Amino acid sequence: MVGPSRWKETTPMPLELSVEKSRAPSGELIVRVGHDVLDDYLTFLAGRARPNSVLAAAFDLKVFFTWVQKEPAAVTSRDVVNFIAAQRAPRTQAKVVRISDGGSGLSARTVARRVSSISGLFAYLIVRGDAGVDASPVPRGLINRRARRNGGRATPLIRRPVLLPRILEPAEVDRLIAALRTRRDRAMVEAMVLGGLRRCEVLGLRMGDLRAGERKVFVADGKGGRQRIVPVSPRFFATMAAYLDEERPAGAANDFVFVVLKGKRRGEPLSAYGLDEILELARERAGLEHGSCHELRHTCFTRLREAGMALEAVQAQAGHASVETTRLYLHLADDWLAGEYRRASEAIDAQALAVLS
Repeated sequence: MVGPSRWKETTPMPLELSVEKSRAPSGELIVRVGHDVLDDYLTFLAGRARPNSVLAAAFDLKVFFTWVQKEPAAVTSRDVVNFIAAQRAPRTQAKVVRISDGGSGLSARTVARRVSSISGLFAYLIVRGDAGVDASPVPRGLINRRARRNGGRATPLIRRPVLLPRILEPAEVDRLIAALRTRRDRAMVEAMVLGGLRRCEVLGLRMGDLRAGERKVFVADGKGGRQRIVPVSPRFFATMAAYLDEERPAGAANDFVFVVLKGKRRGEPLSAYGLDEILELARERAGLEHGSCHELRHTCFTRLREAGMALEAVQAQAGHASVETTRLYLHLADDWLAGEYRRASEAIDAQALAVLS
């Protein structure tokens, strides 16, 4: 940690920070940006968040402080607001726009994530108490007439569009699975598309987490540290049994379920990059334009909802902290909306006929 006296002696913010990654002797990822206070925060964050979240925060902080050119204690609310405006401004190639919203700057989601990373840093510095920061320069939102009517809750600085995620049709799922070349790969995809597991949850599975007799999987390290036990189709367990019997190296020195099958890293845990590469190549062979890990997860919950699974049950299967997050699948499940509309429409028609008669 940086002590009070050392804080005052901290050298000016360098013109260019860089995100550096290394591994601790225990194998844990270490992320640094080259500034003592920011690196302290990233160390703190690593104990609370997943490696990808720490990497994202490191990059966001690098971008902000390279832009603002100030020490954390000197950052003002005006700096943050100007940073948001700069991020939303058109890029140098202004003719290139996003299909989703027609914008040419960074997406609202990206800017909101960067502001969240900045806010997290200053919350940490306030708690630390030795960084010269007494209040966060990140505004909580805008106070307007609507906010006053809404119990004083401020309007968010950045309005994020609510976009429906893409899902795969059943025929596309079949094509993707048929394009996979190993039972290991099929088991991983089936864990996502049949069980709704996240990518990190699939890669984090250990041998003791498989409950084949119950047709269930124990998710030991879910998002937000939430554990859960979820049922998964017998189809997944059949593929898993074939993988464990025929493909998984017998001499693997760890108990991770999914490991590298060939090369120098044979028997070591499969990485997120490795899984993404497997999916990318399978999509190319299947002729699919999309089909990410998260889209497979969305596909799972959409199909479960369409089949009549209660929203609360979908929430438990997904590991969502709030049912509001799960309500998304009401909109993806077309049959639900169509059925609700049809019942309402028939009731209206019946009332009209009763009046006429």
